[in-house]
Amino acid sequence: MELIIGTRKWSSWSMRPWLALKRTGAEFSETLIALREFGVTEAIAKHSPSGRVPVLRDGELVVWDSLAICEYLADKYPAAQLWPKDLEARALARAASAEMHTGFPSLRGECPMDIGLRTVADLVEATREDVARIVRLWSELRGRYGAAGPFLVGGWSIADAFFTPVATRFRSYGVHLSDYGDTGVAGAYCETLLQTPEFLEWEKAALAEG
Repeated sequence: MELIIGTRKWSSWSMRPWLALKRTGAEFSETLIALREFGVTEAIAKHSPSGRVPVLRDGELVVWDSLAICEYLADKYPAAQLWPKDLEARALARAASAEMHTGFPSLRGECPMDIGLRTVADLVEATREDVARIVRLWSELRGRYGAAGPFLVGGWSIADAFFTPVATRFRSYGVHLSDYGDTGVAGAYCETLLQTPEFLEWEKAALAEG
């Protein structure tokens, strides 16, 4: 199995399935494509029918799109429990992941992922609304599933893979969640995401890339 990813410090979409794949314990190889460099479009086109990364190759199968890759991994490795067993928790984790997959355009645009960056951004109103929505979502789900574990719906799931890049954005751009209604629950969850062994491995490799 091969996962084609973009530059680690920038490619939030690549991070998500990489974290999920790591959680399965399966062996896989990585092909890294340097983004923001001459020839990147042609380099990605060799692997991706959509012209974007990430892409998963499993034998003859090619899966593009980060959420589709994660869903495939959940089906292929059920023992990894990438989605919760509980029906309601699974539905809510999927809803949260889908919202992240398609939503929060202002946050994405104003605060692109840059793992090594440390600054303080003066966010526009649309981005502030995105942050406030994320704080509400995290707080509601952690309030509901806090007793089941430290992640969004208790145990680690694909939803946590989808929100880990968001946690890096908040850190990179000096976003204090208490300014957006957080009573501490969302902030604690954010820190939990940034301390998982899988993320720390990704971060170390990202910083080593330069």
